[in-house]
Amino acid sequence: MGQKVRPTGFRIGVMENWRSRWYAPKKEFGDLLAEDLKIRSFVGTKYQFAEIARVEIERTRDQVVIHLFTARPGVIIGRKGQEIDRLKGELEDLTGRRMDLKIVEIANPNRDAKLVADKVAQQLSKRGSFRRAIKKTLDEVMSSGVHGVKIEMSGRLGGAEMSRKEKASRGSIPLSTLRRHIDYGFTAAKTSQGIIGVKVWIDLGDYSDEESADGTNAKTGQASKGPKRTYKR
Repeated sequence: MGQKVRPTGFRIGVMENWRSRWYAPKKEFGDLLAEDLKIRSFVGTKYQFAEIARVEIERTRDQVVIHLFTARPGVIIGRKGQEIDRLKGELEDLTGRRMDLKIVEIANPNRDAKLVADKVAQQLSKRGSFRRAIKKTLDEVMSSGVHGVKIEMSGRLGGAEMSRKEKASRGSIPLSTLRRHIDYGFTAAKTSQGIIGVKVWIDLGDYSDEESADGTNAKTGQASKGPKRTYKR
């Protein structure tokens, strides 16, 4: 398969569940796919400070159910649920469909690759040392109980004239073993010298050892990354 295969995409339909779960006729498929992208872009831009790991979308005949996986649910819910009601109204105006939002709390952000990549990108944007950021992040992630972690950066690191890659890893990252839950996250850090890409791989162990929030096996449901709490609105 080569080394360019994204771990989550490699496992979709086998061990991982789809991030968008719906069926549509051929004529409507393209419009709904573009609408999913519009929803994810809107939520990611408006709440980029809320540590949103991913957005999962389910569609029924008359409504759209959006699952927001975040490490800071209070930011999205707001005081007495005012913020989530505002977000729901804005999404309904954006798409013209009836929305149902469900907030899923991520208990340990250090076990989510997307949140770890965002954290590293924030340090780079604040002109922090990339070597110090890598070492500190590796220590924090490994202390959360994962089996392995790998971080790769690409760009004008340290303000160098030519772009280059730097990577470091701890533990094991068996990318080709389908039964292993390898979480992957990517983000771009905007610095004064240019954009630096940050990639993170985290080995969370075997899928068979994990259970989703409702107690079902991760192979048939959503694999858990620690205790979660769901808030419905």
